[in-house]
Amino acid sequence: MKPLALLILICFTITTTVKAQNKKKQDAAAIKNMCGCFEVTFNFAETFNYSEDSLYKPSQTKVDKGLEWAQLVEDDKNKISIQHLLQVGPANSPYIVKHWRQDWLFENTEFYMFNGDNTWNFITKPKAEVKGQWAQKVYQVDDSPRYEGSGTWVHVDGKNYWENTTDAPLPRREYTKRSDYNVTTRGNRHEITSTGWVHDQDNSKVIREAGKADVILAKEKGYNTYVKVADNKCKAAADWWTENQDKWALVRNKWDAVYGRNTNLSLEEKVDNKPLYKFLFDNENYNTSEKINPIIESFVK
Repeated sequence: MKPLALLILICFTITTTVKAQNKKKQDAAAIKNMCGCFEVTFNFAETFNYSEDSLYKPSQTKVDKGLEWAQLVEDDKNKISIQHLLQVGPANSPYIVKHWRQDWLFENTEFYMFNGDNTWNFITKPKAEVKGQWAQKVYQVDDSPRYEGSGTWVHVDGKNYWENTTDAPLPRREYTKRSDYNVTTRGNRHEITSTGWVHDQDNSKVIREAGKADVILAKEKGYNTYVKVADNKCKAAADWWTENQDKWALVRNKWDAVYGRNTNLSLEEKVDNKPLYKFLFDNENYNTSEKINPIIESFVK
């Protein structure tokens, strides 16, 4: 290769690398903008139904509001973890509810993809397919799996957003009331705004049976707004996390060991007639790895 051509190649490589590094930093900054104290409004409405049952009843439109603390748990070069906590009740004596967790992994290739009936299939993707992407892994209140997907953060025309479509279990507002479908195909859009961020969803309610094509029962729109407020409004939630974070680190460590088996995962809905979160929310009896690890393992089929 001629010296000039070599020099051009070196310059191009350096420029490309710098741009990629700057883009990654911009992505990470967008993700961490989802941390802090937020006034949240949850909006869900069934928009279309395709049922052939004349007695079919669509889900009721649901609007809820609350105060949510999003705690930065881990901030690594290729991983950002955010724990959400609901703060409910009167301001002078609030009650804290451990809510969902979202982990963001850069160029992640390993996924647990929901497949209905409390089962997740382990898959791997080629590195080329996830180049420059961030995977969002969402977990239940007990840190068991929920849904995962990979996509590219987009920063254009003053907008900062990430999009992905993936399969998920029924949301809590549905699975205690509906048994006519077993998969939610979630179209997720996370967009950072001047006032906080928005979780925009276009979802399908899917009937999945082995050996048959999926059937879409209905469509649903979700639009959840997170408006940032002063952090001191969520002081009770932040203090709760300080007091309880060591216990939940033990829970995550056990789940990490389960996920590290890299095989399909199927979970019991209940053990001794109780869901997992009811065991783990019992801080008095489940606060050490000696107690936590066996109870999580008992839910793994």
